[in-house]
Amino acid sequence: MGDFFQNGVVTCLHRLAGRSLDDLEAELLTFSRQRPMSLVLPSLFSELEGSALPAIIEELSKIPYLSEIVIGLDRADEEQFAFAREFFSRLPQHYRILWHDGPRLRELDQLLASHGLAPQEPGKGRNVWYCYGYVIASGKADVIALHDCDILTYSREMPARLFYPVANPALNFRFCKGYYYRVADSRIHGRVTRLLLTPLVRALKTIMGSLDYLEFIDSFRYPLAGEFSMRVDVVREIRIPSDWGLEIGVLSEVYRNQAHSHFCQVEIADAYDHKHQPLSEDNPEAGLSKMSMDIAKALYRKLATKGSVFHQETFRALKATYYRIALDFVDRYYSEARINGLEFDRHDEEKMVELFAQNIWLAGEQFLENPMETPFIPSWNRVVSAVPDFLDRIYEAVEEDNAS
Repeated sequence: MGDFFQNGVVTCLHRLAGRSLDDLEAELLTFSRQRPMSLVLPSLFSELEGSALPAIIEELSKIPYLSEIVIGLDRADEEQFAFAREFFSRLPQHYRILWHDGPRLRELDQLLASHGLAPQEPGKGRNVWYCYGYVIASGKADVIALHDCDILTYSREMPARLFYPVANPALNFRFCKGYYYRVADSRIHGRVTRLLLTPLVRALKTIMGSLDYLEFIDSFRYPLAGEFSMRVDVVREIRIPSDWGLEIGVLSEVYRNQAHSHFCQVEIADAYDHKHQPLSEDNPEAGLSKMSMDIAKALYRKLATKGSVFHQETFRALKATYYRIALDFVDRYYSEARINGLEFDRHDEEKMVELFAQNIWLAGEQFLENPMETPFIPSWNRVVSAVPDFLDRIYEAVEEDNAS
């Protein structure tokens, strides 16, 4: 979309018309001599059998500038790992698969557990964290980018635009967040961002004032996007959340360690669609219901570390304020849908707002009951301090898995 408007404290790099992908990739190939690039793909084995990942691999096989592709493979037995090795063998780039359920990586996980450093929850956060550790250990990259493996509208332009701001030595960015607009099947998607996160951040600003951290989060057009890139030395010092708060948690960590001038967001696609999570209104431990609570608690924890004080009355006011703001957003998106001829079910949207309002309250109750809860995985700097040869061990384990 032809839009160059800048707002908030984070630089926004738009997808303006005119530049060819070949030209972009040629420049990235030049950058790669000074800043080699590694792409991390966190994947479930089931995604190898879906429709999105085979098309993604086909696109990735055409990319000339990558030094390394690292695939984190979850929920795979020995036979499935062998299938995965064959599946990814079509990649012409140097690549490695982290078989998280294999005996070698399980043994290393137990070693970290003996030091109280192992990830506590299975899932994307744990997958990504180990992949980042391997990239640090391999020493083949200066820039890491990450994207999901369920993108149905994938193009190799996505990683090119995601890498560019951090890989370009002439630019000062150390962290880049991807963004895109979410319209597919004649409907507006991105429900958790539209109906939970943005109204919740606005409600927190109403109650607590315009705090720098809230302004920072509110400056991102799609803060829950699963696509971002950063310098490898940034990866060493951040703690990655193990729950659904991964994307907000990563933003919070880099916010703590980097100046605003080192951040940017980039439009990586003209259209984007991926697997949609179920609402799970009857199960707070699954789907968008759990996601909403994890995201809310991630915000509460971060604000508490900045000196904000929470009590039950805070969360009562927050629930009411959020609910009114979110309903106003439903009106906005209804208007957006009408002018663009899109489908819009106001009843479903307002039902989701009601669920999120309740979960904002429940997340507050859980936060007050256990304010010291820390779902963060330790930084790699801390791991190396506790187990100095751990990076060598994970590198050797992954090499042996991929060679055997």
